Amino acid sequence: MYFTKSFIPILKNNPTEAKIKSHQLMLRIGMIKQSSAGIYSWLPLGFKVMKKIEQIVREEQNRIGVQEILMPTIQSSDIWKESGRYEDYGEEMLRIKDRQNREMLYGPTNEELVTEIFRSSIKSYKSLPQLLYHIQWKFRDELRPRFGIMRCREFYMKDAYSFDLNDEEALFSYNKFFLSYLKTFKRLELSAIPMAADTGPIGGNLSHEFVILAETGESKIYTDKRIFEVNSDNTKLEKKSLSVLRNKFEEFYAVTDEKYNEKDFMEKVNDKYRLNTKGIEVGHIFYFGDKYSKPMNASVDFKGQKQFVKMGSYGIGVSRLVGAIIEAKYDDKNEIMKWPISVAPYECVIIPAITKNDDSNLVKANKVSNLLNDKNIDIIIDDTDENFSAKMKKFNLIGIPFQILIGKNTEGDLLEFREIGKESQKLKINQIIEIINSKKK
Repeated sequence: MYFTKSFIPILKNNPTEAKIKSHQLMLRIGMIKQSSAGIYSWLPLGFKVMKKIEQIVREEQNRIGVQEILMPTIQSSDIWKESGRYEDYGEEMLRIKDRQNREMLYGPTNEELVTEIFRSSIKSYKSLPQLLYHIQWKFRDELRPRFGIMRCREFYMKDAYSFDLNDEEALFSYNKFFLSYLKTFKRLELSAIPMAADTGPIGGNLSHEFVILAETGESKIYTDKRIFEVNSDNTKLEKKSLSVLRNKFEEFYAVTDEKYNEKDFMEKVNDKYRLNTKGIEVGHIFYFGDKYSKPMNASVDFKGQKQFVKMGSYGIGVSRLVGAIIEAKYDDKNEIMKWPISVAPYECVIIPAITKNDDSNLVKANKVSNLLNDKNIDIIIDDTDENFSAKMKKFNLIGIPFQILIGKNTEGDLLEFREIGKESQKLKINQIIEIINSKKK
């Protein structure tokens, strides 16, 4: 891909309407474009990042045995009336009517619809547990959308749902998702801490938010600093191991502001470990038992008895994670974005020095590009006639993890190679490929 042929509309300066660094950067490097208040078009650069995040989320869901489906964005109001949430949900729900005057809605979440799918398909306890997820657009009519894609009206979300026979099995499912989320965020190079949270309009009495620390976060959090030392790497996907893991986290005080109790915080956390700060919610899991299955008659036959299934739901804001990673990784002072290579829009940029009368460096860039493409390395070539300094500044801003510079310092089969934010070195192409691929593991 040549830069001149790519659709990356870069602005010279931060747009004045953007107040936080993720919104500023996403508009400036052309990742998104606002369509209306709280609604954005995702342009190629932003869309690539979001789809790579989506794939990591998908892989970690598949790993714990969740099955992917796809539910529609538009739902009938009937099932929401059946559950009792249609009037309770509030003005965030976008309510519409079709040409037959039937009440419809743009789904803000999918507990009702997935329960309706389950009850019409599963009749025996022998088919449990069932874990289902989809990745789909949601709409919530925020009163004051702000901060770009961090608090918008239309957003891309992974939501999963569990159906179990009893509380014990349901908590096993809950703990599977608990571990899955820790692994997902670790792959995104984010330190996301599970914190006891309010269940809100979803309902139930057990809930955890997964929060990353950020000054621009809307969530106030109160925690014991030692919680950051809990390691989940060796946790097995079995009841005892998962229970031990959750207990390790819950040994330390960690709550969002809705659950905060000053007396408990002061009594349970030593002063030197006390942390009161802000964070960004990147995931939320809930256990709510038969809150939906009972009113919607979602039951199975258990030894001749009708038994309402126990349910949980599990959300990750896929589009929000794009902004969250920027908030965590962007150095706005030096204007350098350090995307994890797993989600970077491109893994490497080739920057040749080009003059009107000499395109030999561009020819060499094309040859290097072919070698990298053969090794499944995602690259872009900057074929503009800007000087090296301007090109490097541009790609520091975009955040491509690796740069290959082809100019006067290129000697024979040695190439000038640098990792973003670090000093350059002269290496052969096979050494460069080895370094990039080692980072991808």
